[in-house]
This record gives sequence, C-alpha cells and structure tokens, in this order.
Amino acid sequence: MAERVQCLYRVSTTKQVDHDEQDRADIPVQRKACREFADRMGWTIVGEEQETGVSGYKISANDRDKLQLIKERAEQGKFDILLVFMFDRLGRKSDETPFVVEWFCKKGIKVWSVNEGEQRFESHTDRLTNYIRFWQADGESQKTSIRTKTALGQMVQEGRFRGGKAPFGYRLEKSGILNKRKHEVNKLVIDEEEAEVIRTMFDLCVSSGFGRWRMANFLNDHGIKNRKGENWHDATICAILHNPMYKGVLRSGETYSEPFEELQIISPETFDLAQKLMQERKLENKDERHIPLNTTGQSLLSGNMYCGHCGGRLVLTTNGTVVRKADGTEIRKKRIRYVCYRKTRRRLECDGQTGYTMHILDGMVEDILHQVFRKMQAVSDELIVGTAFEKEMTLLKADLQRAKAENANANREYESLKAEVMKSVQGKSLLPADVLSEMLEEARDKLMVTSRRVTELNEELADGNARMEDLRAEYQHIVSWSEIFDKSDRATQKMICAYIIKRVTVRRDYQLDIEFNINVQQFLHGIDSLEQQCKKRKPLKARNA
Repeated sequence: MAERVQCLYRVSTTKQVDHDEQDRADIPVQRKACREFADRMGWTIVGEEQETGVSGYKISANDRDKLQLIKERAEQGKFDILLVFMFDRLGRKSDETPFVVEWFCKKGIKVWSVNEGEQRFESHTDRLTNYIRFWQADGESQKTSIRTKTALGQMVQEGRFRGGKAPFGYRLEKSGILNKRKHEVNKLVIDEEEAEVIRTMFDLCVSSGFGRWRMANFLNDHGIKNRKGENWHDATICAILHNPMYKGVLRSGETYSEPFEELQIISPETFDLAQKLMQERKLENKDERHIPLNTTGQSLLSGNMYCGHCGGRLVLTTNGTVVRKADGTEIRKKRIRYVCYRKTRRRLECDGQTGYTMHILDGMVEDILHQVFRKMQAVSDELIVGTAFEKEMTLLKADLQRAKAENANANREYESLKAEVMKSVQGKSLLPADVLSEMLEEARDKLMVTSRRVTELNEELADGNARMEDLRAEYQHIVSWSEIFDKSDRATQKMICAYIIKRVTVRRDYQLDIEFNINVQQFLHGIDSLEQQCKKRKPLKARNA
C-alpha cells in the first residue's frame, strides 16, 4: 500500500523581498516539485495546505492555523509522510522549528524535503543536524531582515517611495526611472485638493485646539469626506496628525529622512507645535498641562488659572441670577465664575476667595496680552532675538576662539615631537627615545582633547544659531497672532493665550501674577533690556547736543 503524503507549501510574503533560492519558489513551484517528487517515490498525496504571506521567522508555530491543522491530522493518523519543498517551509525559528519536526517524527510521521531528503532522529548526530539546519535558516532570516530594513531605510533617505498606496494628501505619478526589474517606479507628489484638508486639520489642532473627536465631527458636519467618500474616523485623523510625512520627512521603521520641501504640506514648525500640543493635552499630563483641554465655551483661561492661596486649579461654574427691572420684569442672567475647586470641595484649607467673575478676570488678562502685543510689535525680531542671545553667543565664540588656539598649539607641539622622534631614529637627537615616546604620547592626548573641544563648541554654536532661527520664527508667530487676536473666535483666542501665558495665579481682590512661557519671557526680558539701554543713552545724546 502506497504511503500517504500531506504537503505543506509556504511563502513569507505575497511579494517576496529577499531573493534567496528558496524564497523565489512560490506556491505553484513548490506544489509542482512536491507532486513530482511524490510520484517518483510512489507515494499518494492525500492532502495539501498552503500558507501565503506567513513568515516562518516572525510567526510562532502555535499561531499558524495550517500547521496546527496538519498536526491535528497527524494525531488522527490521516497521513504517513509530511512533505515540504525545503525544511525551512516548516519555519525558521531556531528555538522552535527543530522541535516541531521532532514532534512529527515522535508521532510516527516521516518528515521529507524535496531538496534535502528525510530528517531522521536515530542518533545524536541527527538531532544536531536538525538543530543546525534551522539555526542557519534563522540566521538567514535575520540577515534578510537586516538587508530589507537597510534597503528600505536607504530608499527613505533618498526620498524614494517605498511602495503601496499614497498617503492622504498625496498621489502617485510615474517618475521615468526604471528599477532593477525594468519597471517604472512611482513618485509621490502633493494632491492639492487633499492637501487642503490636511492643512485644515492642523489648523484646527494648532489654532483652535480641536481634539481628534471634535475634528472628525467638524469635517463630517461640513461634508468633507475621506478618499473613499466616507466620514472621517478619529483614529485616522490621529494617525495623520502624527505622521511626519506631512512636514516632508519620510520614515521606515526607526529611519527618518531629511525634510524634502517638495513633499511638505505642513511647515515643520506647525507640525512640531501640533505634536507638543497633543502631548500636553493628554490626561496623564494634567498636572503639567497649560494648554486648554477644551476650547469650547466663553472663558479665556480654563486650565491655566490657579488660586494664589492654596495653589489649586480654578474651575468654571455657571449659575443663573434673576435681575428685576424697574417695571418689575424679571430677567434671568447667566453668571460664569472661576472657583477654587479645593475650597468648594473642602479638600484643603484655603483663605482665598471662593470665586472670581469670569468676564472681569478674562478682561484683565486680555489687557495684559495687549500690552505684550504692543511691546513685541514695536521691536523687530532681528533686534530682540539678537539681544536675547547676544551674551550667550559672544561667550561661546570667545570659548571657541580659545579652543582653536589651544588646538593649534597642541598640533604644533605634536608635529615638533614627531620630527624629534625621526631624529632619534637617525641618531641625531639628544633626547632619549623612551622620554620622547612618553612626551609624544602626552602631546597626542592633548591634541585629541583640544580637537574634541573644538568640535563640541562648533556644534554648540551651530545649535545656538538654529535656536536663534527658531526664536525668530516664534517671535513672528506671536506678532502675527497679535494682529488677529481681537478678530478671532474664542477658541483661537484661547489657544493664543495658552501659547503666551503658562500660568495665571489670582489672589483676593483680583491680584494677578502671570507666568509667561519661557520664550515669551525671554522676549520680554530682552525688550526691557533694550528700553533700559535707550533710557541710559538719552542723557548722553543731550550732552553731546
């Protein structure tokens, strides 16, 4: 009676990435080879199973449905031989697959490969051979994974499209470039119609403080659909807001490209600001959060207001009051107040006011904002940023100059000692060779230390220049906000206020202590310094006149 054969075919992906011989063997090739082999051996194939897109390296045998089905059939005695094209079709995990093969053999099932013959377990050598085979397959998978990651990383760094569907906001166009298979590859270009939706999303996030749920409702309510013509889902919006591609940066795993301007839908500054806002608005950061969690409502400072007596956060409450007119008519008015949560809930002793009227407190803060706006509009970004960094950059340049001088001296000393060593070799030096060797080693160490110091200071100087450019951009943002603040809706005003003011502390009788965000504080300090310098110069000018 002919022996019964169960065949298993597998390919790792629907489109193989690596080009090893076994991975070039797709399902039809494996099936044909196994059938021909069984026919030559006089076996009868009673079952065939195939796994498409299943990695034998990444996926455990316990999670592979087809392999588990074949094990059930083995338990039931439905076949005598398990046949594969190559043994690595059973898997490539060195800590698992050898024991899968041994499991079948213990069940009385012979395990055969078309290309490698039968795997036996009659001796210790057989077991060692079995383990070494899958250890090598495991290693090849790791190498393949590294090659694939490296290739994809290089594609990303070169600005080439990795393949698949174009992200929302982009479309694919023929590039005119042929790959190794002589196929014309596609390139990403911005789709202006979709890109406008992306810009709207980031604008709602940055300017109006919208979260992903509120943003999805806004887009859907305004009839703005996704590429499939369906309503937006908040998870999709979340993925878009976190995707660095929209600032022109391509990504593959942990590899990121430099920004490509032709792919930038959102400016890097806007994208990075959106990330900062989303991170700060997370509930787990509520103690450090200064951005309003919700920008709906009429209050300007929700989330940023604190009691100056107990340090607790002030929360909004709304209640109604009845006002009686002269003619006896009653009018119900809504009253909105900031109240100390700790005092109202008696969580902590607090000797401050229970509450503060919203429109009075908001009005006082708006007046302060207008003062800040007027100050910043009166001074150019070049002047104020230069003033803020002038001392730091001057000291840094002086340190760099000294480090270069020390490095030049160390280099001259090192070269001089090398020349003296050559004289010693020629017998022309008065200094002993061992002394020269010690001096040369010390000079080399000194040269390396001073070289590292020069490199570090050059990097610090480059970072300082980059920070200056970032500050100039932020200064211009604030100046532009000052021009639109009074014309904006309350949500936008809330966000502008949160960018500028980190914390407002209020005490009895509306005594305010305002802590500005660090860059704004730096700008204002620079402006004050300039004003003081101008005051000091005026008497001198008068005397000269």
